[in-house]
Amino acid sequence: MEYSVFWCRLNKYYLNQWLDYFRSHPFANQPYVITTCEVTDRAKQKRIKLAKKKLSEWYHLYITWCGTLKRGELISTELFYNLYSEFIPFSDSITLLWESPLQSSRAERGDLKKMKIASPEKSVSQWLSKNEFTKKFVVIQNGCDNYCSFCLTVQKRGKHTSRRKEEIVEEVRKFEEGWGKEIVLTGVNIAAWWCSNSTKPEESKFTELLTYILDNTTIPRIRISSLWPEYLDDEFFTVIQNPRILPHFHLSIQSFSDTVLQRMKRNYTVKTLANVLTKFHALKTIVPLSLWADIIIGFPGETEEEFKETLYGIQTYNINKVHPFPFSAHTMWETVPASVLANQIDQVTKKLREKELKKIADHVLDQFIELNKNIEHSVLVEWKWSGWTENYIKVPVDSKYKRGEIIQIFL
Repeated sequence: MEYSVFWCRLNKYYLNQWLDYFRSHPFANQPYVITTCEVTDRAKQKRIKLAKKKLSEWYHLYITWCGTLKRGELISTELFYNLYSEFIPFSDSITLLWESPLQSSRAERGDLKKMKIASPEKSVSQWLSKNEFTKKFVVIQNGCDNYCSFCLTVQKRGKHTSRRKEEIVEEVRKFEEGWGKEIVLTGVNIAAWWCSNSTKPEESKFTELLTYILDNTTIPRIRISSLWPEYLDDEFFTVIQNPRILPHFHLSIQSFSDTVLQRMKRNYTVKTLANVLTKFHALKTIVPLSLWADIIIGFPGETEEEFKETLYGIQTYNINKVHPFPFSAHTMWETVPASVLANQIDQVTKKLREKELKKIADHVLDQFIELNKNIEHSVLVEWKWSGWTENYIKVPVDSKYKRGEIIQIFL
């Protein structure tokens, strides 16, 4: 079974379900599954290039996630080919999938027949067993209501929803019963868990969920993915001191400039960021705390001074890993509100700023790596010769260790 997964942890979670589905059901073609990413036009172009290559090699292509969704629903084939006209000659070799096979009851059996896969004879949950990745990605919520001016999320994934805590824990336990050692809690805006609307951070029960998972599972490593800063209260910083919650946190920051954040329609300020990041650094951890951040470069109207504020923030708060995104107006098929803002930044300036940001970020990372030397780390072996420390440093490991083992290593 061949596949390509693009970018986000959500994609990995749902890809795992689809792969398990395909392995459990007969199909009459040579399948290739692509989980798509729409975060930028550059990401779309990469997906299209790969899809064309696989179609030319006579694969039947199964496309899922953002490229096939609109407000959380599977788009019609007519709309798909209106958007992606370059695929029209290959229409007999393409099938669009819902984000998850668990939605097959909504899609009805007609879609399953079109996929040339037999309808399941037993409950779907009975064949969702194998995990493709060493870490178990666990989606706890999906969608968003925030309408940030740079983002396609609402258009693609629909409104914010949360999974029940009992369902989440059951999934974690099943992973534990096998060989699972680490889970990654993921979603679009996970700290908004159980909010009636993701614009109401005061309603968040994310900390309650963390406590429930800690109390009702024994999984030794719990990793928390992308967090929005306005949801993180004092109780959160108390709970995450539990040693089972790994000292690595990925924050959706986007910018350290108040004026840029306002144009982005973000619901926090630099003062909020400073408060949250200071609390992270005050945590007492066994190994140095790792902080990652998403940063958008060249947002419309971003001045050199505003860009320097972001560089300063990365250095000041020791953000040791940056995921830089040059702003995309999404000129390919979809668009975002910020695409019509004045003072769009040209591509040359974006590239220069991205290069400068990476240079600063690499320097912070080098300092972080140095800080971790001569300290014993707990490492989850991912593949035969590499693994990840609890604070997310990739390290080489001896080939004698098996995938999924946790070993102790001095850097």
